[in-house]
Amino acid sequence: MSEKEPGARDRASFGMIASGALLALILVVGAVVYFTSSDAETDSAPPPAQAAGGTGFADPEIDLLGRRVDVPNNPAGQPLAQVPGTQRTPVDSDWLTGAPEGTTKPHGWQRVYGASVPFSTSDGPTRIEDGLAVGYARTPQGAALAAAQITYRLNARPADRDLYVTQVRVSSAQLAAYDSALSSDRLPKQQPEKVTRYFVASDAFKIDDYADDMAIVRLASRGPVIDGKQLYAAMRMIVVWDEGDWRLKPSTSNNTQTEYVESLAGWTKW
Repeated sequence: MSEKEPGARDRASFGMIASGALLALILVVGAVVYFTSSDAETDSAPPPAQAAGGTGFADPEIDLLGRRVDVPNNPAGQPLAQVPGTQRTPVDSDWLTGAPEGTTKPHGWQRVYGASVPFSTSDGPTRIEDGLAVGYARTPQGAALAAAQITYRLNARPADRDLYVTQVRVSSAQLAAYDSALSSDRLPKQQPEKVTRYFVASDAFKIDDYADDMAIVRLASRGPVIDGKQLYAAMRMIVVWDEGDWRLKPSTSNNTQTEYVESLAGWTKW
């Protein structure tokens, strides 16, 4: 019995993170959501096994929930070779509900700056440019991958301005708020391990709406068990197609766009 207690505490803690810090976009109505300085560390250097521009992988690890996560030698991640003919098309019956290929295989989930993010062999990302994962397919699956990648990376490294400016579609007011927080040293360069350990792979996604220029995506992450029921924290995000790739569009309301669901029926598991 005692051996299960730490796991129970971990699940409870993860539920709190999933509904709060992990699932809170950094940008909401031009404001910046961030951890207090007491929760952050100023040292943003990657672990010794990782080096910018490296290739290949170190030994895989196990995440908080006991699942495999691969550790790329490049801290920004290692894109996977794309397999021709595996992308879905609008004529496919599972155009909106199919999962991208490769995420259930080794290297499909990689620990990037402490956060677990998905890489596919069908819908990208296809490359790393200036430390950013880019090259997502113009498909529902590509939109879901981009939403997960950008959101988790930005939560792991709130002060990564290049990521923010390049992969988030922001207004001038939002940019001004971000730069203000950045200049006053209120955004950590790298969240500490005690925070990023909760940034584990989401369990499933759902495409609520899709068009060539915009997609509404929800990610479901395992939350607490209440009254014997496993709950999932579901976060709603918008991504837009801009200059040849998907970019995150911050919410324009004070609502965090997060809710709990009791079942993943109708969701697409990665």
